[in-house]
Order: sequence, then structure tokens, then C-alpha cells
Amino acid sequence: MTLHLKNDVGSHEVSVGSLRLPGTLQIPHSAFSLIIFAHGSGSGRLSPRNRMVAGALNKAGMATLLFDLLRPEEEPAHHRAKVFDIPLLSRRLSEAVEWVDRNTPLTKIPIGLFGASTGAAAALTVAAQLPDRIGAVVSRGGRPDLAADSLSAVTAPTLLIVGGADHGVLELNEQALALLGCEKSLEIVPGATHLFPEADAMERVIALAAEWFEDHLRARC
Repeated sequence: MTLHLKNDVGSHEVSVGSLRLPGTLQIPHSAFSLIIFAHGSGSGRLSPRNRMVAGALNKAGMATLLFDLLRPEEEPAHHRAKVFDIPLLSRRLSEAVEWVDRNTPLTKIPIGLFGASTGAAAALTVAAQLPDRIGAVVSRGGRPDLAADSLSAVTAPTLLIVGGADHGVLELNEQALALLGCEKSLEIVPGATHLFPEADAMERVIALAAEWFEDHLRARC
């Protein structure tokens, strides 16, 4: 789907890439950056958590693109392995970046990637592949360790946000942090588990992500 959005602002249902994966592109007035979401296991563009984050970023002046990395028949109930196919997820995320540049008025706007669970590995892989296009990465409860050899090639400033009670995942993030050679930070939300359902946990995630993107993307405008 080609969008003709000159002087247009608002929410647009879109079809991303050659597979026409469904998505929602939200463009606030005077957006200074675009944040593309890479959802993790069992999640998608309709995830309440990711929509909550996207809404806050929109209010802060950032456009957002939420789209489904997997087709319905590829969801965990049918093909669990697809969720952990990082090369597949990375190709689709990279295609989404290319789609933005071909089909929207956001061609030159700085891009940030927000990854959750296995989507964080895809985000970091794409950041390594597109160093001139990706300006910042934020991982929420992510599996950056699955980005493997791509970690050392990431140049975009990267923030890893992990729940303090997300045992196992916290340790994997600490290991991944050591392999990143870019500007980086690990923020631990005390008492939070993997999906950050605890009181004020998601609010803390949102504040951290918004500040990181603001600090590192506005300067690229």
C-alpha cells in the first residue's frame, strides 16, 4: 500500500512489505522521528502493551509503525519455531524500513527500533545491517542474546530494559550488554517480571524508552 501523506496526520492502516503484513502507522504533528516496533513471541500490532508504548511516543512527537512480523499461520500455535527464526524476523523488519522509505513521507526522518522478546534480536540485527538508517534501539524484556554475532556490529545507541524479577532473561541481557560496542545502557525495573504487569512497571518502561529515543534521535533531525 502506497501512502500519500503530504500534510496528512493521523492513524493509517497499512500493508507492509511484499507479504503485505498488516500494520498501523501513526503520525503526530511535527514528528521528529519514527519508531518501528518489532514484536516478540505471541504478540502483534494489537498488543495492549505495545499500543500503550506507541501512544506515549506519539504524544512525545514520534511517529510509530506497529505491524505483525508473522502471518496468522506462522503464529506460535502453528509454528513455534518461526518465533525464534531471527533471520526471518530480521528480513521482515528490514523490509519494513525499506517500505517506509519507498512509500511514506518519512523517508529522511530518523528511525528508532523498539523490540520486545525475540523481536529485540531482530531489531539489533537490523541495526547492525543498516547503521546509517537506524539511530537508536530499545529492547523491552528482550532476547538480545539471540542476535549473536550481530551485537558487536551494532553502532546505534542501545537501551536494554529488563524486569528485576525476570530471572534468566536478566542474565542474558547482561551478557549481551557486554558484547555491544556501541553506546549502551541496561535499565532494571525493580520487581518487574517478563511482561511488566506490575504496578507502574510499564510506565517506567515508557519513560525510559521515550527519553532514550528523544536523546538520540532528535539530534539526528
